[in-house]
Amino acid sequence: MPVRTVSGPGPSVPDLLAAKGATTVSVVIPARDEEATVGDVVAGVRRAWVEDVPLVDELVVIDSDSTDRTAEVARAAGATVHAAAEVLPGLGPARGKGEALWKALHVTTGDVLVFLDADLVEWGTHFVSGLLGPLLTDPEVALVKAVYDRPLLDAEGREAETGGRVTELVARPLLALHHPELAGLVQPLAGEWAVRRSAFERFSVPVGYGVEIAALVDTAALLGADAVAQVDLGRRTHRHHRHDTLGPMAVQVLAAVEARLGRGVDAAAGVAGGRTTLTQYERTAEGFTPRPREVDLAERPPAVTVEGYATRTETVR
Repeated sequence: MPVRTVSGPGPSVPDLLAAKGATTVSVVIPARDEEATVGDVVAGVRRAWVEDVPLVDELVVIDSDSTDRTAEVARAAGATVHAAAEVLPGLGPARGKGEALWKALHVTTGDVLVFLDADLVEWGTHFVSGLLGPLLTDPEVALVKAVYDRPLLDAEGREAETGGRVTELVARPLLALHHPELAGLVQPLAGEWAVRRSAFERFSVPVGYGVEIAALVDTAALLGADAVAQVDLGRRTHRHHRHDTLGPMAVQVLAAVEARLGRGVDAAAGVAGGRTTLTQYERTAEGFTPRPREVDLAERPPAVTVEGYATRTETVR
C-alpha cells in the first residue's frame, strides 16, 4: 500500500483527547545553539498542549553541546532539559541530531514521541496535534511525517528559496532507486515527525542527519509502508543553511540508506565505527584550497538492547 496522506483539520481536540486515553506523549526538541528560537517553540507547545489542553505529558529539550544559552532559555520557557553528553556517558561520545533523538529514548517515558526542530521561525502548535492524530486514532500507524510549504530564510529573515535541497538531490533519488514503496513521501527528511516508542526503540539510529530516512526505511521494513503516514501542516520556515554545510548532511543520509542495503557502515560497530572524510573546496588567494570535514556515520544500537533501558525508563516514569 502507498504511504497514506492526511489533509484537512484532523480530529477535533475532544476526539483527540478521547483517542489518547492512557497513551502518554513526549514532545522532544533536539537543539544546538538555538537560543534565539527554542524558547518560542517550547513556550508555544507548553501553552497549547500542556496548560490549555492536556495532550502532552512530557516536554523535553535535548541540548547537544550548545555554546550559547539554549539550555537556559529552554528551561525558562518550561521544558525539562537534558544535556546529550550526560545521558549514558559510558557509551562514549557522539554528536548529531540522531544522537539527541536516540538519547531522548533514555530520558523520556512517552508511548509516542513527537520530534520538533528548535530553529522554527514560522510554524504553529497544530504541528503537535497534527502529527499525533494518525498515531492516536489508527493503531496500524507507527510513524508520521510532516508535510508543509517550506521556504528558507536568509540571514536577514527574507525568503531565499524553497527548502529541501538535500531531499531533492539525495533522499528522493535514493527512495526512487531502493525504496519505491516510500516514494509517496513529500518530505522524507522533515524534522517534524512522530513515532511509537515500541517501534523506534527497536531501530539502530544514525547519530547524525541520517536519522530521519533511517527511521522511515526501518519502519517500512519492520511493519510495512502502510505503517507510515504523512500530514499536511501548512507552512514552516527555518533559518537558511549554507550550501557547504549540506554536504555532510547528504553523506549521512546516503550512508544510512547504504547501511540498510547491507553495503554501508556496520551499524553494529557502534560509535567507534564509521567515519569518512568529505573534502570540499574554497577559492583562496592560493587557488582552490581543500577543506576536509570528518563526517560521523556511526549508529547507536537499538535502545532495547542497551543494558538497563527498560529499568531506566520505568524509573523515569
